[in-house]
Amino acid sequence: MSGYPPSEAARRSGFSLDTLRYYEKIGLLSGVGRTSGGRRVFTDDDLGWLELFRCLRDTGMPIAQMCRYAELAREGEHTARQRQELLERHAERVEDQMALLRRQYDHLRAKIRYYEGVTGAVPTG
Repeated sequence: MSGYPPSEAARRSGFSLDTLRYYEKIGLLSGVGRTSGGRRVFTDDDLGWLELFRCLRDTGMPIAQMCRYAELAREGEHTARQRQELLERHAERVEDQMALLRRQYDHLRAKIRYYEGVTGAVPTG
């Protein structure tokens, strides 16, 4: 098991030091070890959690749902179905958002093509 100082955990996870502190404060990230001097030490397991939190956050999951997922995971394997359902509902929302973005992107590209025709500009993308 490797130990990482907060700066390295931040670098590896892509979260700021403030976000790491916040996640620990609200209980999203729990059990972060400490040195004898009281400095936080992150493990590979902590980094695995942070990788999942990055995915969930980047796909728009609210903090409250992220906390609920983490809480269920800490309760043990008997909550696996609940965690699966939580992730499935989130995945459905992500799919809906992706479909909306695709429609909006297509509209945007059509508008760009219109202006290329008006201005005679060469397409850039």
